[in-house]
Amino acid sequence: MILRWTQFMVGMAIFGFGIALMVQSNLGLVPWDVLHQGIAMRTPVTIGVAGIITSLFVVALWFPLGEKITAGTVANAISIGLFVDLSLLVLPEFTATWLRWVGVVGGVLLISLATSLYLGAGLGPGPRDGVMTGLARKGWSIRGARIFIELVVLGVGWMMGGTVGIGTLLFAVGVGPIVQATLPWFERSPLPFARAEPAVHPAR
Repeated sequence: MILRWTQFMVGMAIFGFGIALMVQSNLGLVPWDVLHQGIAMRTPVTIGVAGIITSLFVVALWFPLGEKITAGTVANAISIGLFVDLSLLVLPEFTATWLRWVGVVGGVLLISLATSLYLGAGLGPGPRDGVMTGLARKGWSIRGARIFIELVVLGVGWMMGGTVGIGTLLFAVGVGPIVQATLPWFERSPLPFARAEPAVHPAR
């Protein structure tokens, strides 16, 4: 369990740093972070705190969907937002074009690797994955549920002022293949209480 939680928390830290790189690149964010950034732009909270609030709200949706909340789910909901804000405190603003591209490509790669670390720890699904699997049990396909959720979130975030761009597209097309390739490096057998349908995209 110590090794699992260490792997999990390293994954969360890398995930948060990857998001911060994409924020500083200003070339587009992950759909959920488009929403978080939009909330942060219209309220006094930071993008990390917006992510935590959104995650806890999404976890609340698990109850009517019949999903089981694990310690990994709660830790996921809280820790990524904290790591995002900590990373943004130390990262400079990217002004050079080449640095912005390094930030957005590096962010996508790090988020993908962090997803494999998180999923491989086998401590349970992330908040958004629980909604996806809950809808799947109601008759949706997993892929259809994920696409629907992320399109809605992306649209709302964009209307609130969140950054949509080439980074959003790179994430959409790149994260799946990278996670598929790297997950076997870190995968451990899921604990009985943490079993869930496989995630299609990062487990948040």
